Amino acid sequence: MNTLSINNFNNNYPVMKSSPSFTHNHAKSDLSPKKKAVVLASSVAGMTPVLMVLAKHKGFSLNPIKIFKTPVKDWAMFKYAPKDKSIQFEEAEIISVAAGSVAGGFIGGTIVDKHNRKAKQREILSQMLGNILIPVGCVGLGSRVYAKYADKIEGAMPQLKGSSKFVKRLNKVFTKLPNAALTVAFLGVGIYLGNKVSNLINEKLYHKKVERNIRATDFAPHVDDLCMATSMMNKESEFGSKLGRIIPLALLVPGYQTGIAQK
Repeated sequence: MNTLSINNFNNNYPVMKSSPSFTHNHAKSDLSPKKKAVVLASSVAGMTPVLMVLAKHKGFSLNPIKIFKTPVKDWAMFKYAPKDKSIQFEEAEIISVAAGSVAGGFIGGTIVDKHNRKAKQREILSQMLGNILIPVGCVGLGSRVYAKYADKIEGAMPQLKGSSKFVKRLNKVFTKLPNAALTVAFLGVGIYLGNKVSNLINEKLYHKKVERNIRATDFAPHVDDLCMATSMMNKESEFGSKLGRIIPLALLVPGYQTGIAQK
């Protein structure tokens, strides 16, 4: 997942060219560190009310005194089991938290950089479609389809003979290879379709082409999306549940990207 530090958040719009692109890019923003800190803080502020509603729905107390008396591992943000008493970050939860983050990032970004308001409005569309709605939808659909055939697919994977711990672990890895491959595949399709759609809508609404050639390095900033995809594809496992605790942190990225977007 993307490291959440101010120095590593300097992603912005690419130079305008004429080829398909992914929305996480590497152009520098001329905002000062203080202004970027404001954008990051506003993204946190935007998603906080959403997380509070999700926590309350699962029976967690929002009383600060009770929270601080509760062991940290049992806080709403860290408790991953049992599932009926912990927040499960699936499609609806991810989209809601992302929307809060983007709204907060936009407000904070507009306050510190009001001259680039239109660029930030375009980035809302790119982030929500290209990085959230369509990728999450593709992964969610893919995870449900995979779940129906998981036993047959994983049962068909080759297994090594032996009873040692190493062999057992290696065999377990083999059975999960299809899951890993399909997670990346579903996410890749979602990212590609999402950015195609967002670029098209941006062009029609704002008459702006924010595109460039696709490079292998474009996949690196999507580690936050990969985290969400892996959690959704493994929601029945302890690993998937634990990984889900990181999703809110990853969802600060689209809010921050929105807030620092410039022409």
